[in-house]
Amino acid sequence: MKAIYLTKSRFKLALECPTKLYYTGKNEYANQKIEDTFLLALADGGFQVGALAKCYFPGGHEIKTLDYDEALCQTNELLKKDSVIIFEAAVKFETLFIRADILIKNENCIKLVEVKAKSIDTATAGSFLNKNGSIASSWKPYLYDVAFQKHVVSCAFPKQTVSAYLMGVDKNSYCPTDGLNQKFKIGKDQTGRKNVVVSSNLLKVDLDNHILVRVDVDEYCEQIYSEMIEVGQSSISFTDYVKLLADSYIGDEKIVSLPSSCCSICEFKTNEQEAAAGIKSGFDECWKGGLNWADDDLKEPNVLDIWNFGKKDQCIHEGRIKLVDIIEEDISPKSDTKPGFSSSERQWLQVQKVQNNDTTHWFDWENMHREMSSWVYPLHFIDFETTMVAIPFNKGRHPYEGIAFQFSHHLVLEDGRIEHHGQYLNTTIGEFPNYDFLRKLKNELELDQGSIFRYATHENTFLNIIYKQLIEDLDDIPDREELCEFVRTITKSVGGSEEKWEGNRNMIDMYELVKRYYYNPATKGSNSIKQVLPALLNSSRFLKKKYAAPIYGAEGGIPSLNYKDWKWIKFKNGRVIDPYKLMPNMFQYISQRDFVLLSDSDKLNNGGAALTAYARMQFEEMSEYERSEIRQALLKYCELDTLAMVMIYEGWKELINIEIRRLIKNKT
Repeated sequence: MKAIYLTKSRFKLALECPTKLYYTGKNEYANQKIEDTFLLALADGGFQVGALAKCYFPGGHEIKTLDYDEALCQTNELLKKDSVIIFEAAVKFETLFIRADILIKNENCIKLVEVKAKSIDTATAGSFLNKNGSIASSWKPYLYDVAFQKHVVSCAFPKQTVSAYLMGVDKNSYCPTDGLNQKFKIGKDQTGRKNVVVSSNLLKVDLDNHILVRVDVDEYCEQIYSEMIEVGQSSISFTDYVKLLADSYIGDEKIVSLPSSCCSICEFKTNEQEAAAGIKSGFDECWKGGLNWADDDLKEPNVLDIWNFGKKDQCIHEGRIKLVDIIEEDISPKSDTKPGFSSSERQWLQVQKVQNNDTTHWFDWENMHREMSSWVYPLHFIDFETTMVAIPFNKGRHPYEGIAFQFSHHLVLEDGRIEHHGQYLNTTIGEFPNYDFLRKLKNELELDQGSIFRYATHENTFLNIIYKQLIEDLDDIPDREELCEFVRTITKSVGGSEEKWEGNRNMIDMYELVKRYYYNPATKGSNSIKQVLPALLNSSRFLKKKYAAPIYGAEGGIPSLNYKDWKWIKFKNGRVIDPYKLMPNMFQYISQRDFVLLSDSDKLNNGGAALTAYARMQFEEMSEYERSEIRQALLKYCELDTLAMVMIYEGWKELINIEIRRLIKNKT
């Protein structure tokens, strides 16, 4: 029987919530995390960073086997040497087991190096702490991970002096050569498992300027060891906490955690299909056990649903968890003197809708009408797909510099005509596309003075990034000033920018319009376009009638660059199917389940599926057919993003027209 250990991945899971150890790895429980973890690492560059880190330690021995006993045997044999460097070293102490990214032994000293794709600002790398001296929440998972590994190594080799390091991406460094990222391609080993293949053309000059930095974290480990950890109603030491986790996991015993706001991101929840199939929900078990709830209680909206609400834990602690139990003083709704609803007023509206069993939408049509009256036709709706790669594409560029590789552009004319007017997609391997991207966008938008729309801050942020790249680029860029002027015209400078501006065609944020003027209970408090769109479609007879016909991409219908005779409205059980659910899986070799999770993942904001597809096309060997299929899928998805904005605009305009017709009728 295979031995069971508390590994570092299980330890990190327990840091989120120790109860999760009981649910993980059990097929009878739902798990909404992506199974193909390689996809997540591909998206953020984790695997390439790990491979690059090894290149900075020549002469290292890699433990490739996945078998625990074989890995331990090989590691221990290598550690018999006075000096040795080991990659993926296996270390065991009692019921604890780790695979260390890099282990360096020099006589009686062992250096443990944990490699992460997270960026480190070397100017402030000495402090991973809050102002009060506690470990910052953004660094807690990484430092506790290292502390756990150091604990295991120290216990396994008590006669050795163990030092711990965190190696991350130095955001202030620059890439020493062109094409460095292309020397770390994705391949497969003999078992079919994906891995990173380091090019035989990797040169010394490629490694002369390190883009990874190693930081001594011993002091933070000692701080973690000295602090008490709360478990339930008690506090225990780090050592006792690790033992508790190991004993509970190996003994298959549940550590009971009290319900809290952290439960909102629990992955052990069932979706509709899983619940119907009898798959268990760990979330439901925790809340029923901790609150003495029945199944019907779980169906009622609760404080976890309240958008942007900071008192969730307080209400849970006081036992006022369902929205029917929330009182006005909990929210304290106050106007912020701006048109529409403030955040607190919107929160209270959400609660009131539930308490009054009111499923109708709320729409501040008068203020929205006032906003629309200021818009200049034709209207331009744009959406970007972007990424930030750890290993830069070009010499002189910094890690995690923004890359804008795709946009879509819909146009709405004053007479109501709609067309998918333009698009851009650059998937050329190793090419920095930003300036070409910006030129094409400029060509699309400079033909008139029409209002431009985005959804949330992403597009404004990235245009500011490209602006900064243009300003700092030492190469000769003939149209540099024209491109910069264009950016200043349609954006607002971001915080921290030395220059301050707000363009006369500054993009209008539909996300802000949603927050202030529109609320549909079907969104359950979410303002995401992927929640707002299906909610609006289901409540709009106008949109359902219009897009149920195959007019999109049809002759005499709505011109499209990627669709033909397409119907966006389809029904299931009397409800409109989310248009995004009508899209095909973007990848050949991942499950539909993982694709849906990747598309919706909070950890991969602004197009998780798109940036992963882009990363695959950059770093994986694939046929031209598969490359072509992914390109077509990317174009279709991005086109839907801007069409979704158009549909929301159309839905709002129709609601305004309904109110105006009602006013006219009442007057007559």
